[in-house]
Formats: sequence, C-alpha cells, structure tokens
Amino acid sequence: MSSKEKTSEELLLKEAVVTQNEIVLHNDDVNTFDHVIETLIHACEHTAEQAEQCAILVHYKGRCTVKTGEYKDLKPRCSMLLEAGLSAEII
Repeated sequence: MSSKEKTSEELLLKEAVVTQNEIVLHNDDVNTFDHVIETLIHACEHTAEQAEQCAILVHYKGRCTVKTGEYKDLKPRCSMLLEAGLSAEII
C-alpha cells in the first residue's frame, strides 16, 4: 500500500467520525414572522431569503432544521434562539 493510499484511507476514517447535529426550530403561536426572520439572520447567519423560507416551513410544517453542524458551533446559536423566545432544540 502506498503512502498516498494510506493517507487517503486515514482521512476517510476521520471524516466518518465527525458527527453532524441539527438545530430544529418549532412553531409557536407567539412570535411574528418578522421576529423569527430577524432572529435567524442574527443567530444562524441566514440570508433574508433563507430565514424567510425557514419561517414559512416552520409555520406550515410545524418544524424546520435551521442549521446543521458540530454541536460546539450549534450550542451558542441555539441558546440565542431560545433567549429570543423561540422554541428550538439540538438533535
């Protein structure tokens, strides 16, 4: 086995270990579309269009994954959503 093949194999193994989590935003009867959109732009670094689409999905489907990544990146973002009065969780 060449060193190039061995390096590629090790890289593939490391990539498989990285776990992706999701922030899921849940619908509520309290927050306005504007508040949800502004909060997603701030907390999740969404574009206005992304945030609006997520708000619509949450409204009609009841929930929407708004951010995917490593837990350590998602935790402070989810905290910002919760502090803003939104209903969110990391799964």
